[in-house]
Amino acid sequence: MAYLSMGEAHRRITEYLNRFSDAVTYQNGVSFKSLFALSSNSHFLLSLADAIALFNDANRLINQNDNYSQFSDIIIPLFRSLQHYKQSNFLETYNAFEKTANAFVQEFRNWESAWALEALFVIVYEIRVLAEKADRQLASNGKSPEKLKGAGSLLMKVFGILAGKGAKRVGALYVTCQLFKIYFKLGTVHLCRSVIRSIETARIFDFEEFPKRDKVTYMYYTGRLEVFNENFPAADHKLSYALKHCNPQHEANIRMILKYLIPVKLSIGILPNHRLLEKYNLLEYGNIVQALKRGDPRLLRRALQDHEDWFLRSGVYLVLEKIELQVFQRLVKKIYIIQKQRDPSRAHQVKLEVIVKALKWLEIDMDVDEVECIMAMLIFKNLVKGYFAHKSKVAVLSKQDPFPKLNGKPVSS
Repeated sequence: MAYLSMGEAHRRITEYLNRFSDAVTYQNGVSFKSLFALSSNSHFLLSLADAIALFNDANRLINQNDNYSQFSDIIIPLFRSLQHYKQSNFLETYNAFEKTANAFVQEFRNWESAWALEALFVIVYEIRVLAEKADRQLASNGKSPEKLKGAGSLLMKVFGILAGKGAKRVGALYVTCQLFKIYFKLGTVHLCRSVIRSIETARIFDFEEFPKRDKVTYMYYTGRLEVFNENFPAADHKLSYALKHCNPQHEANIRMILKYLIPVKLSIGILPNHRLLEKYNLLEYGNIVQALKRGDPRLLRRALQDHEDWFLRSGVYLVLEKIELQVFQRLVKKIYIIQKQRDPSRAHQVKLEVIVKALKWLEIDMDVDEVECIMAMLIFKNLVKGYFAHKSKVAVLSKQDPFPKLNGKPVSS
């Protein structure tokens, strides 16, 4: 750190206090929000931290001026938080910033207009990010991480303030999305339900009023929830909405959406092209797509095994595992096509032992009884139209449309 004189330290602190006071006086939301963005690592805030460390009497500067002292409950813990942040002591950074956040929320509640909404967004974001950093520090010291849970409680209080009438309500969706990030991180996604109910059923909210970025994030997280609930039509709608409205320049966000939309599309019979997988670095799905095209259960199982950890962490493993029935449908269809070329009059009669031989060629050992179970499931799920001639071990396929297309609908449960 370059040499810092006492006079320069005093100047930096006074400059911050004046910016704070002026932003409130003139309701300058853009200037105001930058005063709370710790994790932006802005030169202005980091140099302010150095000044506070040198100038031991910053609290007196705040309290001796009415323009500053009325906001002392916000500024004093914020200065403390800045110092701890500069020292990478994230536990104490969070503890101090939480006091700033609570005091800010009280002030925000009293302001009639929504001029400080962007500053509130910054505080909500910082609370989540600092809580995550604090929890990692706690865990590394062998202690129980607890700050992110506390951040969730604080954000619920903020949501309650925004969930009323007036211009402030457009901020509710941003806070909701930050809550989703917390709940997904903590593995407490069931807590999303109450917030979703408030957004989707409360008459005070009009979804189209919310900013596009918040609508995209909301649809992404609620789409993921529908994936976990195996409600694939709803997941398809929500994730497709997020993809359609996502900024095309934000490729990382598009990749996050596609990570969940692709398995949803696969489950309803829609396959992505390989260029898409390459462009967004989602080649983990490459062999699964090929398995569906070829009717190759061996390739599907190998792909699931090769990328098992990635699929499990993403929460899509079970979705992909259920695609196996579609792969078997494709295999039976290929056998049917070959038979039709050889003897069109008997193509609709598929001997189970022929399927057994095809599977053996794919290095999958199944006996006739196991294949009969799979065929029964394919017929039951309406992936194949036909019936069994049990004694002769033959699947008799319908002469009209024996392999119904999913047409964007999930396999029936």
